[in-house]
Amino acid sequence: MATIMDAKTKLCIIIGNPVAHSLSPAIHNAAFAALGLNFAYTAHRVEDVEAAIKGIRALGIRGASVTIPHKLAVVPFLDEVDPVAAWIGSVNTIVNDEGKLKGSNTDGEGALKALVEAGVKLEGKRALMIGSGGAARAVGFTLAAKAKLGSLTIVGVVEPELKKLAGDIAEKTPVKAKGKILKDKVLAEEMKKAELVIQCSPIGMHPKMDETPVPKELLRPDLIVMDIVYNPRETRLLREAREQGAQIIPGIEMFLNQAVLQFEKWTGQQAPVAVMRGVLDKSL
Repeated sequence: MATIMDAKTKLCIIIGNPVAHSLSPAIHNAAFAALGLNFAYTAHRVEDVEAAIKGIRALGIRGASVTIPHKLAVVPFLDEVDPVAAWIGSVNTIVNDEGKLKGSNTDGEGALKALVEAGVKLEGKRALMIGSGGAARAVGFTLAAKAKLGSLTIVGVVEPELKKLAGDIAEKTPVKAKGKILKDKVLAEEMKKAELVIQCSPIGMHPKMDETPVPKELLRPDLIVMDIVYNPRETRLLREAREQGAQIIPGIEMFLNQAVLQFEKWTGQQAPVAVMRGVLDKSL
């Protein structure tokens, strides 16, 4: 945090419920300090979303991270939402440009950046995504809109949500997307076709770290496997994929990248990625 906060300190916040567990204040304040910026970042448990957005305007708060359960609820109160965030239907980043509140979603961008930085050639790839909730919408839409995937199959357990996501992606992006209910036989068939697997469900997250959505025997050395769960750092899925010789991309990369992108939107400066990664390493 800025050593001495004054009238010129630019404030960024996170709003959600709960927020006490969030690593974002530690990451962003360390980054502000590393660059000597007169910025500070604080966490706020919010129930009344409309009042919170009015507060951002009234107090001239520079930016906000939005977390569960408010990513959809903030959208009607913003002045502008970028096209991909509008398709996703949720916003995790707000920038206050002289009173004009602009919303975007860095979750999907963070996943895309993690894949690109790992050297994954996405164009033409047959992708299989597990899960159809908010995170899956962000990742699925961003990859479909920006990565020129060959195809995208989404498997999940909530049929209306699954059909809507696959239909929305097929309608609004160039990618052929289809949704299938997650069953053993369906998963086995789709895993045979897949080149890239992206795990976007909470399966395997702390404290249920012995769970995995994909049996080990379906994993192969030529697969690329990304899991967006970042606690634990290496989920059972990633550990078993690595043991089978597959390329793995841990969820901490997406989490770090979405924070880096937020920092750069708020400050206009290149983020000190090593500092932010260091904070994450200590926290996890």
